[in-house]
Amino acid sequence: MAAGKSKIGRRVARSLGVPFTDTDRVIVARHGPIPEIFEREGEPAFREYERDAVARAVAKRSVVSLGGGAVMHHETRALLEDATVVYLTVTSAAVRSRIAGSNRPLLTDGIESWERIFAERRPVYEALATATWDTSTLPITRIADDITAWAKGRR
Repeated sequence: MAAGKSKIGRRVARSLGVPFTDTDRVIVARHGPIPEIFEREGEPAFREYERDAVARAVAKRSVVSLGGGAVMHHETRALLEDATVVYLTVTSAAVRSRIAGSNRPLLTDGIESWERIFAERRPVYEALATATWDTSTLPITRIADDITAWAKGRR
């Protein structure tokens, strides 16, 4: 959460000339605001919506920005097994200001919630990652340029 996935992904997609999909935006467009989905239907329903959005995006061969918890759903993880996965990391010190005042439904205790959730998810992120970039200090434009150059080198 709050690693810059959407901003960086959008720039990388544009540079590579491929579609960009932000799965959270797809879900909001189809089902309403994420906090309301969590309240109304619970996290399991949200994860199913997320899996569907990921399946559609992966089929389009696009750059996809996943919600931070998407990979915790086993079916969503399976969709990513053959994909190139860029894992964006961020330190808790850097993320503190990024999540301040956010309405993310899982961040009930602010940075403490983020740290707990990240510790739980980190092994899955690392297992899926093809490559890793830290977004804590470098400008997003630089990170996007570096990822784009790396991706072009893999073609």
